[in-house]
Amino acid sequence: MDDPHVVLDTNVLVAGLRSRNGASFQLLSGIAPDSGFEFHLSVPLVLEYEAVLKRPGSVGDLGEEDIEAVLDYLCAAGHHRDIYFLWRPQLRDPKDDMVLELAVEASCDFIVTHNTKDFRGVERFGIQAITPGEFLRRLGEKP
Repeated sequence: MDDPHVVLDTNVLVAGLRSRNGASFQLLSGIAPDSGFEFHLSVPLVLEYEAVLKRPGSVGDLGEEDIEAVLDYLCAAGHHRDIYFLWRPQLRDPKDDMVLELAVEASCDFIVTHNTKDFRGVERFGIQAITPGEFLRRLGEKP
């Protein structure tokens, strides 16, 4: 089986950087060339990651340099995609539409999010919205 292709919703990054406990941190820690999954990014999504992570107090005690280092690593490890077609509106939140558009363009299998209900209907694009814990179980890892 080919490695699954995924997009990480911003809330997974926030959760993973706020606490070393839990599936979000485990998933972020596993992002590497041999991680068993392909991680996709777009410029709009990275800009959202940056804006949310740099909000005061959003990720605990991490400073701006630490956040920049995380973003730099994600950009180096992820597969960059250009979005040519907008599928809006599909979801209630335009920022969620941005995540869906990336997932569609990259032919992703999964959108990994803590808010699966916000991504209802993505199945029509052949994509599943699942939690970090569920994704790790599918990879065969214990969350």
